[in-house]
Amino acid sequence: MTSTSSFLIVANRLPVDRVGDDMWRRSPGGLVTAIAPVLQRREGAWIGWHGAPDERLDPFDHDGMHLIPVPLSRQEVELYYEGFSNATLWPLYHDVVATPVYSRVLWDAYRTVNERFAQAAAEAAAPGAVVWVQDYQLQLVPAMLRRLRPDLRIGFFLHIPFPPGELFQQLPWRREILEGLLGADLVGFQRPGGASNFVRLCRRMLGMSHQKHEIYTEDGRTVRAGAFPISVDFGELDSLVREPHIIARAKEIRAELGEPEQVLLGVDRLDYTKGIGQRLKAFGELLAEGAVKPGEAAFVQIATPSRERVEEYIRLRDSIELQVGRINGEQGELGQQPVQYLHQSYGRDELAALYLAADVMVVTPLRDGMNLVAKEYIACRNDLRGALVLSEFAGAADELRQAFMVNPYDVDGLKRTMLAAMRATPHDLSRRMRSLRRRVATYDVDHWAKEFLTALEA
Repeated sequence: MTSTSSFLIVANRLPVDRVGDDMWRRSPGGLVTAIAPVLQRREGAWIGWHGAPDERLDPFDHDGMHLIPVPLSRQEVELYYEGFSNATLWPLYHDVVATPVYSRVLWDAYRTVNERFAQAAAEAAAPGAVVWVQDYQLQLVPAMLRRLRPDLRIGFFLHIPFPPGELFQQLPWRREILEGLLGADLVGFQRPGGASNFVRLCRRMLGMSHQKHEIYTEDGRTVRAGAFPISVDFGELDSLVREPHIIARAKEIRAELGEPEQVLLGVDRLDYTKGIGQRLKAFGELLAEGAVKPGEAAFVQIATPSRERVEEYIRLRDSIELQVGRINGEQGELGQQPVQYLHQSYGRDELAALYLAADVMVVTPLRDGMNLVAKEYIACRNDLRGALVLSEFAGAADELRQAFMVNPYDVDGLKRTMLAAMRATPHDLSRRMRSLRRRVATYDVDHWAKEFLTALEA
């Protein structure tokens, strides 16, 4: 490294995707949308993997950001990312919806890769720099970086839920994870419950003393834990859906679906935590019982491909596609399928048009740190129409009180709630959406980043 930065983001992935030889574009997704503007304003650097195994790249600049690639081998992608991160930590932190895999081989790879990220950050950080480490793949980095560079101000933010003690204590390397996080000056969570779980575990497992959400470490530091619910760029989305081509595309979508009275929409990564099967089951039963007539409603389910080499995800895709085929086969009519299932990714413009076209947005995760899709839908509904059906197990449920709340494990309750959302009066929908938009507009992504960094730098 010939230069250093006073502000660093450290994340599993760089905020870009390759589109050709030495050609890059900014990645979609909540994390990049949230942090890229902060990085650009501060003229900082972003450290992360660039997405191709067994390839080393020199640092490069893109879209006003200095990017520092961290190399990963194909085996490390399999063991550290697909393995420990997504076969061990992900299910454990999501209420063990799937069974976590506990393997020493996976753990060793996780620790090795975290050391590499910490070393890259130590080399790239200017004296006294602020370093913001992101998410569950890099929970050991704060302590590793603290040992290498005690002069740094280190923050960590967990984008997924942090589990209660009775689940976290299953993890054979529970102490190492807690000690890794305690290397930060500020540990941020989506919900207050996550911060409380962390503080209690530090007391119970490590014997740390604390006062409220301040933990006192043996080396004399004070580590603060707090809730900082992430959000979306409300202004950008609100402006986008006012564009004539987005409005026209939303009308086209409804026409392509046969102009149903109600369009229901689900937009998710294909993941077993998202409750896709539960919402499809509820919709299929509404059709079978005659509560919803064929042609009256169309359900569009976008399932973005995800972790397609992980066995649990392969089984999930087969299960969802079988379920969609059964509903369409039993309840569809000639030329008309009640469920439109699309296993592909969509750009921002098309998603905005889908949000604008949907009468009912169905967000039913079994457990979610936040769920930005719910907030994106609200930001796109400047017409004050549309209904949000929201799982009470999403972090967003803490804020979006005027949504149609539901327990996704209760299929009968989910059916009743979906029907209530479909049949709500325009006055009720307008009242709810006005309140929801006020919340998302006030507490947008810029507010989230400012609040976290102000607390970190205080």
